[in-house]
Amino acid sequence: MKKHLLLLLCMLSLSSLWAQRKYTLSGTVTDRASGEKLLGVDLIIKGTHMGATTNAYGFYSLTLPEGAYTLQIVSLGYQTIEEPLQLRKNEHRNYQLSQEDIALEGIEVTAQSAPKVDVRTPQMSVASIPIQTIKKLPVLMGEVDIIKSLQQLPGVSNAGEASSGFNVRGGAADQNLILLDQATIFNASHLFGFLSIYNADAIRDMKLYKGGMPARYGGRISSVLDVYQKDGNNTQYHGTGGIGSLSSRFLLEGPIVKDKSSFLIGGRASYAHLFLKLTDNDNSAYFYDLNMKLHTQVDEQNSLYLSGYFGRDVFDLSQAFSNSYGNTLVNLRWNHLFSDQLFSNLSLVYSDYYYGMKIDLSGFKWDSWIRNANLLYDFKHYLSDNFKLGYGLQGTYYDFAPGVITPFGTSTINYKALPHKYALELGLYAEAEHKLSESLTLSYGLRWSSFYHLGKRSMPQYLRDQAVLFHPLQRIYQRGIPIGERHYKAGELIDVYAHWEPRLSLSYAFDDHRSLKASYARMAQYLHLISNTSSPTPLDVWTPSDRYLKPQYSDQVALGYATNLKEGAYSLETEVFYKTVQNRLDYIDGANLTANEFIEREVLPGHTRAYGWEVLLRKNTGTLTGWLSYTYSKSQQQTPGRTSYESGINNGEWYASAYDKPHNLSLTGTYTFSKKWNASAVFTLQSGIPGNFPVGKYRYFGVSIANYSARNAYRLPLYHRLDVSLSYTPHPERKWKSEWVFGVYNLYNRYNAASIYFRSNRETQQSEAVKLSIFGIVPSITYNFSF
Repeated sequence: MKKHLLLLLCMLSLSSLWAQRKYTLSGTVTDRASGEKLLGVDLIIKGTHMGATTNAYGFYSLTLPEGAYTLQIVSLGYQTIEEPLQLRKNEHRNYQLSQEDIALEGIEVTAQSAPKVDVRTPQMSVASIPIQTIKKLPVLMGEVDIIKSLQQLPGVSNAGEASSGFNVRGGAADQNLILLDQATIFNASHLFGFLSIYNADAIRDMKLYKGGMPARYGGRISSVLDVYQKDGNNTQYHGTGGIGSLSSRFLLEGPIVKDKSSFLIGGRASYAHLFLKLTDNDNSAYFYDLNMKLHTQVDEQNSLYLSGYFGRDVFDLSQAFSNSYGNTLVNLRWNHLFSDQLFSNLSLVYSDYYYGMKIDLSGFKWDSWIRNANLLYDFKHYLSDNFKLGYGLQGTYYDFAPGVITPFGTSTINYKALPHKYALELGLYAEAEHKLSESLTLSYGLRWSSFYHLGKRSMPQYLRDQAVLFHPLQRIYQRGIPIGERHYKAGELIDVYAHWEPRLSLSYAFDDHRSLKASYARMAQYLHLISNTSSPTPLDVWTPSDRYLKPQYSDQVALGYATNLKEGAYSLETEVFYKTVQNRLDYIDGANLTANEFIEREVLPGHTRAYGWEVLLRKNTGTLTGWLSYTYSKSQQQTPGRTSYESGINNGEWYASAYDKPHNLSLTGTYTFSKKWNASAVFTLQSGIPGNFPVGKYRYFGVSIANYSARNAYRLPLYHRLDVSLSYTPHPERKWKSEWVFGVYNLYNRYNAASIYFRSNRETQQSEAVKLSIFGIVPSITYNFSF
């Protein structure tokens, strides 16, 4: 017995000698010149697969066994830092990265490696373009636009030229969660879709999640566009701006207290309407917006941020009709470091989307808005190098004002206010990144979401509890018959929904250059956009789910392969996906959507499916860089009858959705001649969007009536164009840097069809199709500067 006890003690002693103590290296990574915290920076233990990546606030945490290592710090656009590391205790180290070659004592600085695909991370289906690359791409009227630039990547498209919104993997525009500093944006366009609200000078980073969304995101079922503003330069004053053909912009940032607190303020405004005033044209259309941010580093454990955005579009038609719309966003954030392994972010967010209209001829004003207050509390727990845990809670309170009509002057119109709609959305989530082996890494999570439709309002009650009835003889759908209503007090529950949303992604790395990835995500969406157009407009109405408008649910699976070629000089990513959506709203024939208090009488629940194949080939190094993007996909909708005798929409058959584009090809390239000259070009080729065309006509009591095809049975002609730009920087070495950008949109003057309408020829009285185009060739010139 004594021998066995002695042997056990020896084994325990040996095991304690073999067991290595582990310590944590943590800190932040910032830009040396501006003090801006950098996200997505890779900290790699050279010669191993161990490492960490900075979060959205520049924080990293890396737990390693005690020992000697070589640490590499790598970020796109910055020099790579390499330094020896002796880890014998928990250490807090902050690093600064520079875009210029520098020499630091004890640290070797090398040229940055190529921006390779991260083959080992389980996150897939992410679209991202560096802001500096976006600024080089040719764009309409010289206006840099991150949303239109993202449409050059696979799986992303729009509903047509100069249209608002974007579509991801066959999803509708309202199924995209669009964020700016965590605040939700309901309409991200200026000038009815000519460009987005994002001022590229104020943007630090952006990512578009097309699939495999992390569990921390919820509320939309197609994609997440997560955009962060810069924090502001805390070391020196810095300004950027530009004067373009359509608008001008200026941004100023600098320290309030050097190396501790900073500010950022920037604005844009268009002025094309001023030239109209010089003529007899009384029409005008313009926009303006303002970005701001304050940041202070209270101490090593605490940071405070206050960010905001305000924007307005104004349209005036001969002083007879005018409208304005825009967003107001405010976010107060607190970052707190509980320990070197536990990071938290608490955000209080307010968002307001407003739409107003005034018609002098009729003598009334129309006002509508969506206001929401949002609380988010997120935690990131870096438990070990192999296991990272995130968890948190989110709550959003909504106030929907569908419309308030106010008469003025001698108007005969009566005051009317459509009932407000109130709702509360809650979410709890947990997500983990788990490295099971050198080859296999998992990312998995679970989100519980709930939605509460609240009073105060009255809800109608319908015959047979059906808001839409089917006429069996005429074979058409008709509006339901109200038989009464029930009033709900303020805060009283009207409807309650809850849903579990599992997420799973994995990556299997064959080696350092090749990997296979897969993902699955279930998501719920409790808000609906009521619109009879394929692209959002300022007048569109958002409404919460209720007993007649059920929440939308989606399931998406994706499988992908990623590889780096020639040491990262080239990269290839290809994915296939399949997505289904339940309870997608479809509109009955002749639906009336404008100022309709009982919108449930115009819609039926259906379901959609989308599937496709995406390819992205990048050239990452050399004087010529760029990418080739191709997507083949199908997006279809079906609304079958609710009973065996109902016909459903389109006879219950599958039909192409309004955003179905089977082929989408984009070729993008940038060539650097010297430090002063570079050129860019983008070629786009897309299938035309579906549409309803007349297939015949008949006369009824002397009136000619068109007979239309089945829904979306036809398609607009093929869309294609070539855009080019040339930029010249006269003195790149000076503090005051100026740049001239000469661009041509639609170089070969292709008149692409935005729509097709039909009319009778005045001479022959024969029906004819007429193509409506928005743009031909559009030259532009922009002057940019920075100091």
